[in-house]
Amino acid sequence: MLLTIATTRFPDGSPATDFGFLLHKNPARVQTFDQSFGQAHVFYPDASDERCEVAVLLDVDPVGLVRGRGGSRGQRGLDQYVNDRPYVASSFLSVALNALFASAMNGRCKERPHLVQCAIPLTARLAVVPCRGGEEMIRGLFEPLGYEMEVTGHPLDERFPDWGQSHAFAVQLRQTIPLQSLLQHLYVLIPVLDNDKHYWVGEDEIEKLLKRGKDWLKDHPQREFIATRYLKYQSRLTRDALARLTEGEDDLDPDARQADHAAEEEAIERPLSLNQQRLGSVVSALKGAGAATVLDLGCGEGNLLRALLQEKQFTRIVGVDVAVGSLQRAADKLRLERMADYQRKRIELLHGSVIYRDDRLAGFDAAAVVEVIEHLDPPRLQAFERAVFQFARPRTVVITTPNREYNVMWESLPAGKLRHRDHRFEWTREQFRTWAKRVAEEHGYGVHFLPVGPEDAEVGSPTQMAVFGRDLTDAPPSEPKGAR
Repeated sequence: MLLTIATTRFPDGSPATDFGFLLHKNPARVQTFDQSFGQAHVFYPDASDERCEVAVLLDVDPVGLVRGRGGSRGQRGLDQYVNDRPYVASSFLSVALNALFASAMNGRCKERPHLVQCAIPLTARLAVVPCRGGEEMIRGLFEPLGYEMEVTGHPLDERFPDWGQSHAFAVQLRQTIPLQSLLQHLYVLIPVLDNDKHYWVGEDEIEKLLKRGKDWLKDHPQREFIATRYLKYQSRLTRDALARLTEGEDDLDPDARQADHAAEEEAIERPLSLNQQRLGSVVSALKGAGAATVLDLGCGEGNLLRALLQEKQFTRIVGVDVAVGSLQRAADKLRLERMADYQRKRIELLHGSVIYRDDRLAGFDAAAVVEVIEHLDPPRLQAFERAVFQFARPRTVVITTPNREYNVMWESLPAGKLRHRDHRFEWTREQFRTWAKRVAEEHGYGVHFLPVGPEDAEVGSPTQMAVFGRDLTDAPPSEPKGAR
């Protein structure tokens, strides 16, 4: 596995070879360090006053891993010896970075202390990064940190292009920042992309996450996702880490916040029994589309999943949510552990995000996205569109979202206030229709619109629903009253 980091002459005029002082590694030497999983080699392919580049080459010993030198537990058979670990960026690289460049990562440099916090032009290249979430996930983790990126997919086999692309990517990151920041970002995010660690994750892993993420993770839009993957889906560790990370903020428990905000929205809509009407409308649309296999994207605590299970037409039902706590509550409410075998085989819960490509979500008849899109930051909508309509690409997609025009009908909702504190936007009917028609046209779907809940002549219904279909005609449906 190969990582290179390059810089040019420093802003204060210092030669680029002063990079070696920051890294505590002499550019004139090739050095080899024994690791629990093999060896790490550090050398400089380029070292001049104008440009300096360091390379880290990991030589992972798969046989040594099997014999107890840091390998993951539970592997059986040939995959213990034949796997991608020697070739891809993983937790092995994070451990190596911490061992090789501990002083740089901790912000120490005795010879050139003024350079430690100096923003310098850095270009990092990772030869092979495994990421089943695809390019969108990689960009979603690094771009919020300010990096300019180049992401190139690796084919499964260059000799057989028909086999398609692998889940591995070449990644280049470029930004003018302190070296310490780049190393900390790589240390945390590489195992998040790989979604695995080669060692046991316990309480001490929280300390590592907070130590390396204290200066940037709190404000990262994917902090919950990062913490969850970094701590290997251990919900108690994740909650503790997020609580400590955001100490002093109102938002100490993201799952609790989500539950509280959902309760607020439910209290507003309860007099109309709107949630039940919404679920009934979605189930009817899915049945009408003839779907047998269904995704519930952003399934929350499983209300739609419960309704789908009551219909024999749906033979496979998969709920997906980014919040681990919501998935746990869904499992409890659905009583999955006590469910009859024939029912249990029909349903599955997956941890994932609606804005990242996920090959596990491909091949379904239909997807339901119920009251989800309004929780996305507008810049993330395009990633959502690609993940659902371009990559997952079910035959039918049913999306519901609040109708902003209807908010005036609730006396308990102050003028101008959204129904949910976590809503990033709420669309009028025309805004929703404009967005949905564009998405349908760009991705080869037809779309029609249906009201959900009591319909007012002026402001329409409280919830608006779009049904996208690859087998629908493009004939426009009749305009809802008051849409113009």
